[in-house]
Amino acid sequence: MRRLFRTEHRIDTDVDISSVAFWAQPFELRDLAFARLRAERPVSWHPALETPGYPRSKHHEAGFWAVTTAEDIAYVSRHHELFSSELGQVNLRPAPFQVESNMLVLDPPAHEALRRVVSAAFTPKAVARLERMVERRSKQIVARAAARGEFDFVRHVAAQLPLRTIADLFGLPPSEHDSFVVAADAYVGSGFPAQLPAGTTIQAFYEAQVAYLRNLCRALARYRRSVPAEDLMTCLVTAEVDGRPLSDEEILSTMLLLVVAGHDTTKQACTLSVLALHDHPAERDWLAEDFEGRIDNAVEELIRYASPVIVFARTATVDTRLNGVPIAAGDKVALFYCSGNRDATVFTSPGTLDLGRRPARHVAFGGGGVHYCLGSAVARAELKALFREILRRMPRLDVGVPQYVFSDFVHGVEALPVKVVR
Repeated sequence: MRRLFRTEHRIDTDVDISSVAFWAQPFELRDLAFARLRAERPVSWHPALETPGYPRSKHHEAGFWAVTTAEDIAYVSRHHELFSSELGQVNLRPAPFQVESNMLVLDPPAHEALRRVVSAAFTPKAVARLERMVERRSKQIVARAAARGEFDFVRHVAAQLPLRTIADLFGLPPSEHDSFVVAADAYVGSGFPAQLPAGTTIQAFYEAQVAYLRNLCRALARYRRSVPAEDLMTCLVTAEVDGRPLSDEEILSTMLLLVVAGHDTTKQACTLSVLALHDHPAERDWLAEDFEGRIDNAVEELIRYASPVIVFARTATVDTRLNGVPIAAGDKVALFYCSGNRDATVFTSPGTLDLGRRPARHVAFGGGGVHYCLGSAVARAELKALFREILRRMPRLDVGVPQYVFSDFVHGVEALPVKVVR
C-alpha cells in the first residue's frame, strides 16, 4: 500500500512558511520570503501548516515541498501522471465539508470525462451568452453601489457578480438568487452575518446554508431532468460518465466546486485590483484613457498582481526529481502561485503594477495542464465588465483601510470601505 506522506525529510531552509505567524503577515512581507526561496531553494521541504490552537506535533502529515518558480509550477501542473490531484487531494488542509469527488480532485481519465460534461457550459457560444448577462448585472450592481456614496466594496460590488453569474450558469430561478448568494457565500467561509439570529451559532448557520444548497441542487436537478434548458444543470443531469448518469451528490459536488472556484477568486481579484489601482493612480488613469483598447492586457496584469489563489497541492505518484531535488512517491508538493506570479525570470520588476506590461503567462489560473481553470474566460469577462462600470460611474474612490482575511489559501479582503468622490 502506497504511503501518502513520508517523515524522513529534513527541513533545508530557515524560511518558515508553515507557521501561523507567517500567514498573519501582510502579503508584501510574505512576498519577500518567497523571493528568498526562489533565489536560494526554489523547491524546499517544510513541516505541515500550523493551525491556531493545534500543536504541530499532532499532525498526521509530515509536511510538503514548496514549489516557488513559475517554471516548476508549470512543470508539475502539466505532468499529472507524476503529480496527482486525486492521490492526497489538492488542499494543504483537510476540507471542512466532504462531498463526492469532482474535477478538482480527480486525475485522467475520470477527470477528463467529467470535465467534458462541464465544458459544455463554457463553449464560446455559452460564454458569449453569459457575458451579456454579466454586462447587464455589472451595470446594475455598480449603479446601486454608486448611489450609496459610501459602502463596503467587497459586500456591495465584488461579492455580488460572481455568485449571481454562477446562479445564471446553473439556471437557477431568479427567485432563488438572493438566498443562493447568502448560502454560497457562507459555504466559502466569507458570508457570515455580523449578528446571528438569537440562539443560532456560526456552525448551525453554516450547516443550514449547506443544507439549503443541497436541497436546492436536488430540486433543480429533478426539475431539469423533465424540463431541460440551455444551462449547466441540464448538461449535468443528461450526461453519462462511464455509461451511467451522475448522482445527485456528484452534481452537488460540481456545484460546490464552481461556487468555491468561481466566487471567492473573482471577488478577491476585483477587490485587490481596486486597491492596486488606488495605489497606482497613474496606471488607473492610463487605463481609463483607452479602456476598450487596453483592458484585455490590463486584466491579465491585475490578475497576476492580485494572485487571489495562493496555493494548491499535488502528490507525487512515483519517485522523481523536480529542479534537481529528489521527490519521493507519496510526498505532497505545494504550488505557490503567489510566488510564481512574482518570478523575476518571467516578469520584469514583478512587484510593480504595469498595466502595459508585455503579456507573459501568469499562473493565477494554474500552470497549464488538465486542471487549467475552466472558468477563466468568465472570470475575465466579469472583471472587464465591472471595471468598465467602475471607471465610468465612480472613477475616483476614497479607499479606506482594508480588512484582510487570515488565510494560507486565498489572498483576500473581508471588507473594504470606500467613498465615491463626486
